[in-house]
Amino acid sequence: MTGQRIAGTDRSSDPDRVAAAITDRGTALRDGLEDLVDGIADADVVLLGEASHGTSEYYRLRAEISARLLADHGFEFVAVEGDWTDCFDVTEYVTGRSDADSARNVLESFERWPTWMWANREVVEFLDWLADRNADRERGERVGFYGLDVYSLYESMAAVIDYLEDLDPELAARARDAYHCFEPYGEDAREYAQSIRLVPEDCEDEVLEVLRSLREDVAEQRTDAAGQSAEDGDDDPLSDFAAEQNALVAKNAESYYREMARGGSESWNVRDRHMSESLERLLEFHDGPGIVWAHNTHVGDARATTMRDRGKLNLGQLAREEICADDSDVACVGFGSHRGSVIAGDEWGASMERIRVPEAKTGSLEAVFHRSDLEDAIVRFDRGYGTADDEDPLADPRGHRAIGVVYDPEYEGGNYVRTVLPDRYDAFVHVDQTESLHPLGLEGGETPPETYPWGL
Repeated sequence: MTGQRIAGTDRSSDPDRVAAAITDRGTALRDGLEDLVDGIADADVVLLGEASHGTSEYYRLRAEISARLLADHGFEFVAVEGDWTDCFDVTEYVTGRSDADSARNVLESFERWPTWMWANREVVEFLDWLADRNADRERGERVGFYGLDVYSLYESMAAVIDYLEDLDPELAARARDAYHCFEPYGEDAREYAQSIRLVPEDCEDEVLEVLRSLREDVAEQRTDAAGQSAEDGDDDPLSDFAAEQNALVAKNAESYYREMARGGSESWNVRDRHMSESLERLLEFHDGPGIVWAHNTHVGDARATTMRDRGKLNLGQLAREEICADDSDVACVGFGSHRGSVIAGDEWGASMERIRVPEAKTGSLEAVFHRSDLEDAIVRFDRGYGTADDEDPLADPRGHRAIGVVYDPEYEGGNYVRTVLPDRYDAFVHVDQTESLHPLGLEGGETPPETYPWGL
């Protein structure tokens, strides 16, 4: 049913009728935030989106919602659209495993473009709050901040070898030999992708063998050393988990870059399947519910958009279909705004800058939310895909703005994804006017946002 709505034409609902439905069913943001948290707190997975990677309000609201879920509802971890290796440095800081004295010191070491996604004042505030909260908890009960993404091919390979050097030097040597497959391509994974496009030979078997060997041999090492580790008090399952995750990243990153070279939608699918597999591993490792921060295009169910028509799936869809036993175990929260400013680059790899975000395109979801009587609003829907009522004005397919790390407002018309809102998300948060992030190292980035309502 949803696919037919997406593929067909709009029913041309009167925008005023849609705006009236938002006013009737929505709640002012500050009045409805607590109810939103309570309404999603029973989920096993809470997916918190964003309509751009450079908007302050999205980060601050996700931090506030996450803090309430962690403090009041027993959530166990936060996982984000970031590299595993970089974010594991963050986890070591917030769980008291590193010598870093602030989140800022850790985030300033992030080098992969776009650095502003995580090296910003908003994330610093949240992570220092998280570190303070963790300090009063047992080591095994501390909340981590993990990366779900697949880009860190070379960094993850190096981390696997470093881990194995002490545990099993022979296996470390075997891993080093296997990873030599990548040496002709330097340390640029995109160069690897370009090379295998021209010369169709890849390193898939090598990285898969390392993952297989690590899982088998390290499991045996852990079993043999279990008694001694327990006596010494040095056993840290998180280190073992991280090593295996790095080997998984290497395997899936190789697949991602190989598919990227071939073109088409499969590289996107490899990436989101990796995010899904990583999230499932974290849920099993922590044996408790988790929170995800990622772009709307990852967390909002792809089946309720034209992404499906292009052969793309995403994390939100996989969470509902595969990770959780029932749609009701997943809560997808989308975010959007009508106008404001954003941090982005004008091309891939370009310097970050503040860019004006114009008023949303006429007829878009953001435009009809702007027409409602609620300036900043939360609208909640029935949990799960396929629950939208055909008679619901909010179920009409409309363009939904999506801004990436590369943005040019001159081409604003191409930044909209046709969406059935109640099927894509379980709740939607609209902030009518937003401001850009406060990146570390950018002029003006040191200006702190207003004090968080939860005490930071």
